[in-house]
Order: sequence, then structure tokens, then C-alpha cells
Amino acid sequence: MAEAETHDTVLDTGAEQLGKTYARALLGAAQATGVVDEVIEQLDRIVDDFLNRSPELKAAFASPRIDEAEKVRIIDRLFAEDVNPILVKFMKVMAGRGRLGYLFAVRDAADELHDEMLGRVVASIRTAVPLDDALRSKISDQLGSLMSKQVRLRESVDPDLIGGMVIRVGDRVFDSSVANRLDKMARRTRDGFSSRILHQFNQFTSE
Repeated sequence: MAEAETHDTVLDTGAEQLGKTYARALLGAAQATGVVDEVIEQLDRIVDDFLNRSPELKAAFASPRIDEAEKVRIIDRLFAEDVNPILVKFMKVMAGRGRLGYLFAVRDAADELHDEMLGRVVASIRTAVPLDDALRSKISDQLGSLMSKQVRLRESVDPDLIGGMVIRVGDRVFDSSVANRLDKMARRTRDGFSSRILHQFNQFTSE
């Protein structure tokens, strides 16, 4: 799932705070009726499949020149039939308050809050080519085992990336070359440990 990049500016900090406020309200309403997963998935789809792919729709949602009634008509026309009524009503409330342009921030905050609810960590992974399902599953499983938590991958593709892969989990960063070096060091350490144990065992049995 592609996600919007954020930057450390005053404007983005305000959007982030506003996004969290609205996201908590949305998740509270969804949780009350047991549809959190559905609402999160649909909100992701609206941002990724509609707003990110249609600059015109994104601009219309954010424009103060388009009044609430027109934005509500757009919401009904595009989403009323296929999207959970809780999310449709939520977007209409945002339209009424002139906040519909902050839907990206709401999505980011909702994903983050949902991860916290599930005790899940987010691993940002940048690769030279898109991941296939098998590799995605393998990476998720290995990171989950390493961190003893469920992991959600946030993927991006950088064709110019040297080394093939960079993974960030919080403040920890791994790249493929580092991973290879760590693996070799671990093998050498295990081999050295085994040799010492075997040597000690041989000394013990020869006495």
C-alpha cells in the first residue's frame, strides 16, 4: 500500500494533529459497530485508488471554492454504494467543516492508531524492484520473529537503490549489505562458540 510522504513543517505538524483527532473519532465510531478493519481498508483505498490517482478529485476535496453541498454530492456519487456508511458520513462531516482536504492525514493517523490497537509495528521497506507475494511474506515473517510482534510493511520502490533493499523499523535501519555482514558475523560467532565448546569437551573427556 502506497502512503503519502510527510515533511517536518509547521503546516504538516498541524495536519498531523488534526488527522489524529479525526482518526480517533472515526475509529471510535467504527469500533462501536465492529467494522474497524473494513473502514480502515476502505479509507486506504479511497486515498490510494482515488485521491492519489486523480489530482482533480484531490484538488476538489481541498478547495475552499467548492461548497459543502457539491462535495457531499461527489461523495455520494463516488462512494455511497460501495463504502461503509460510517465512513461516508464521516467524510461528509469533514466536508461540512472544510476539512476534507486533510483526508490523507486522517488515513495516516488511522493506520498508525490501528497498528497500536493490534500491537503491530510498521516496517518501511524500500526496494529496487516491487516485492512479490512470496518475498513480502518471508520478510514479514522474519521481521515478526525478530521483533516478536506482528509487522506491517510500508513499501516503496526506488530503482536507483544500491544493494536492493533498505528496511527501517523505528530508529533501526537495515540494508541488504548490512544484513549479509551480520549474517556472516553470526555464522562465524556460532562456529567459534561451537569450536570452543568442542575443545572444552575434549579436554574434559581426556582428563
